[in-house]
Amino acid sequence: MSEGTPLGSLLVETGLITEDQLAEALATQVSTGRPIGRVLIDQGLISESDLVRSLAKQVGLEFVDLTERVIDATVASLIPEGLARRYQALPISWDEDVLVVAMADPSNVLAVDDIRALTGAQVRCVVATSAQIRETIDRFHRLDSEVDDLASQAADELSDNDELANVSAVVEDAPIVKFVNLLITQAVADRASDIHVEPAERDLRIRFRIDGVLHEVMRSPKAIQAGVISRLKVMSDINIAERRIPQDGRMSLTVGGKPIDLRVATLPTVHGEKVVMRILDKNQALLSLQDQGFLPDTLERYERSFRKPYGTVLVTGPTGSGKSTTLYATLNVLNEVQRNIITIEDPVEYRLAGINQIQVNPKAGLTFASALRSILRADPDVLLVGEIRDRETAIIGIEAALTGHLVLTTLHTNDAASTPMRLLEMGVEPFLVTSALDVVLAQRLARRLCDRCKEPYQPSEEELLSARWAMETIDIGDWPTLHRAVGCSACGRTGYRGRFALHEVMPISEEIERLIIERRSVEDLAKVAQMEGMIPLRQDGLRKAAMGMTSIEEIFRVVT
Repeated sequence: MSEGTPLGSLLVETGLITEDQLAEALATQVSTGRPIGRVLIDQGLISESDLVRSLAKQVGLEFVDLTERVIDATVASLIPEGLARRYQALPISWDEDVLVVAMADPSNVLAVDDIRALTGAQVRCVVATSAQIRETIDRFHRLDSEVDDLASQAADELSDNDELANVSAVVEDAPIVKFVNLLITQAVADRASDIHVEPAERDLRIRFRIDGVLHEVMRSPKAIQAGVISRLKVMSDINIAERRIPQDGRMSLTVGGKPIDLRVATLPTVHGEKVVMRILDKNQALLSLQDQGFLPDTLERYERSFRKPYGTVLVTGPTGSGKSTTLYATLNVLNEVQRNIITIEDPVEYRLAGINQIQVNPKAGLTFASALRSILRADPDVLLVGEIRDRETAIIGIEAALTGHLVLTTLHTNDAASTPMRLLEMGVEPFLVTSALDVVLAQRLARRLCDRCKEPYQPSEEELLSARWAMETIDIGDWPTLHRAVGCSACGRTGYRGRFALHEVMPISEEIERLIIERRSVEDLAKVAQMEGMIPLRQDGLRKAAMGMTSIEEIFRVVT
């Protein structure tokens, strides 16, 4: 198919329309004088995206679908909003030293010259629909312009005394409402897990946590602080009159057609209340265990334990290591009609269909321990206890496992081998631990290398030795190929996009039971577990680095 093929023939050749439909459209074109592309769109035969894609092919240019493209905000802001709107053009990425610009009309030589002069870079044009370019410009430029408007409006509406009546009035004010909605929408679009709204002495700082790392996204005028924070508190059903103590709440929104829950916590600071919102994407709760990053042999060891009709499955790791997500993915496997599954959580992060979920309420006397006692009278088959926090909860949970229930729970320990010892330190008898505990799964979250820009390289022997690589597993002439983070527009120049878990699985064997009863050291437990086939966290990470999933530096960051 050569450049210059008539548009109608091109659409027929690509299968978008038939010969008969083209003939009918050409007849309409003759009678109305409208362009053939517009006629086909009006008749519902093709979309604007189809038309622009075909026009791009006709002149030999690349077409990009901006809804499927991850665009770096720093690249998009290389030209001012006014210029972007006037020329219907938006920078979307770097191709080495060449700036890639999406344009609705790439034949506009004046626009290309202006962008080249403004950015000081060579420009390569690609074609996108004008509607998508407008939407993308709105997305990347709306926050800055909105903040400027809000600064003046909120300053007028909020007095220096910041009286509660004024705050209540401004909470329902359209600019504040719009700003908060835009903030949450932007965080979801950027794949953030948390939004931090932090009052400072002279301004309001906004940060997003993306792939476990905090990034500052904007600093807003101090004048809008009271309105924004009060609006967030109203949306979360938190008392806006109380500013002296920490509070927490929850809100549900639909962002981009997806239902999103946000868990909201306030914290009084010297410059005002800080608000942290945890974004709970309901799709996360539907993930499978394979999506968590399990390697086949590790998953098989873990699955042998949670498939048993009774016993205790303990998932351990620091805060934010993905323990809850792993337990939810395990529940998704176990969630069958013939099982009664009950969870006790603080708080309930994800709502799961077909599962009875209870949120602890210490003020009303509903603690993990008291809820557990009541649940055991409700004929459960599987219990999920959000966290073992004290001796009482540990003992009731273990006794539940001994009386024929499968108990899934979490504990804060650094690795699998130290977990039985932590239970002993909490005052649980060794014979109870060995009788009820089936498996310990320790995990960490590591960032996944961006597939678009990761760079392969051959590591030196010194690098492998410092990483404690098992050198005996390397055959002569079969040196591992590792990858390093580079950074591109798709990953926001970080070199990483998304996360997965590193795992170590320690089933409780007879030999490990004997060591627990003898109260032997953590080192002894770890040595025996590794002899029985446990892959330590670091080695699991190194295996995933060898597979190109992450970098050695990231493994060093998350595993000691």
